[in-house]
Amino acid sequence: MPVLSLPILALAVASFGIGTTEFVIMGLLPELATDLHVGIPSAGLLVSGYALSVAVGAPLLAVATGRLPRKAALLLLIGIFIVGNLFCALAPGYWTLMAARVVTAFCHGAFFGTGAVVASALVAPNRRAQAVSLMFSGLTLANVLGVPLGTALGNALGWRATFWAVVAIGLLAAAALALWLPAGLKAEPVALRRELRALAGRQVLLAMLVSALASASLFSVFTYIAPLLQHVTGLSQDWTTAALLLFGVGLTVGNLIGGRMADWRLMPSVIGLFVALAAVLAGFSVTAARATPALLTLFAWGALAFALVSPLQIRVVNEARDAPNLASTVNQGVFNIGNAAGAWIGGVAIGAGVGYAEIPLIGAAVALVALGFALWSYRLDRQAARREAMLGQAALGQAAD
Repeated sequence: MPVLSLPILALAVASFGIGTTEFVIMGLLPELATDLHVGIPSAGLLVSGYALSVAVGAPLLAVATGRLPRKAALLLLIGIFIVGNLFCALAPGYWTLMAARVVTAFCHGAFFGTGAVVASALVAPNRRAQAVSLMFSGLTLANVLGVPLGTALGNALGWRATFWAVVAIGLLAAAALALWLPAGLKAEPVALRRELRALAGRQVLLAMLVSALASASLFSVFTYIAPLLQHVTGLSQDWTTAALLLFGVGLTVGNLIGGRMADWRLMPSVIGLFVALAAVLAGFSVTAARATPALLTLFAWGALAFALVSPLQIRVVNEARDAPNLASTVNQGVFNIGNAAGAWIGGVAIGAGVGYAEIPLIGAAVALVALGFALWSYRLDRQAARREAMLGQAALGQAAD
């Protein structure tokens, strides 16, 4: 099967809907805060609440749907997504909206985790990361189209209209999955205890920690990108929407490049991307003061941040060979723990008096911490490879004797 096929396109359509409902909150943050009578940091907790719910719901739903045929599991998960967004559109207040976000989030990690395993199973082994990146392209296109259009729709008709639009996207995604996804994709029966042991491996845990830190770096800044662009760069609401569109283009470009880099040399690519990411975020604290440099930096930041997604997902699956579906799903939960941590860190910093212009420095610092753990993981790889080579040489020597 070619890398781009109707089943992978169906997964991408669903990813588009899930990505839109996750990220559009950032563009609507000022309007939500005003309408719900809460401050910006409190409105930012809608991001953290969603992310933490993904982290909790991902392993629970992975286990609950683990024995279902994968098409049935994905259709069930997209059904939860539709219901959750319907509740968001109807929510009368802040806490009911938070509860509706929790319902919506429960499908998120399990869908992306199962979907990534399905996408990688549909193509040749040397194209798995590209297949996963194509599925995740729906997530990045959500930032190119879904978030800017959802933000514009929310500004024009109120934020509830955005969630009604997401319900419609969910219905379209469900139809695409029902029509295009093969029915013969069955989950492999595995013992839960063996899967849990696989998740406890040192390299698996390191890969998940790096995933969490990559996400925390992104969301410590992205959660507050609308007020940063409006108060520091001086952009209007309309220009903020355009800036989010540009950021989404960067995410899409970076996601596709990251998939190819992972199929080429996985860990060296991850390390190089973190170095570049930290540098760009540090620079953003300077370039944010002027529109053109800020927009260029925004594009570069988006490209680097999402170039890491597919490599880190594949890294976890590779290291957890005995539990690929559960590991892939749990890693989505870990990503969202990072989302929540990043949003919380940014909110605490703002509450403590840190200016919006300095928030990118926090993201850069978190990226450097992630770089340190990625280097440690790569060093362990090299040590293991040397041990295997020495054992191989010893075996050849014994055979020669």
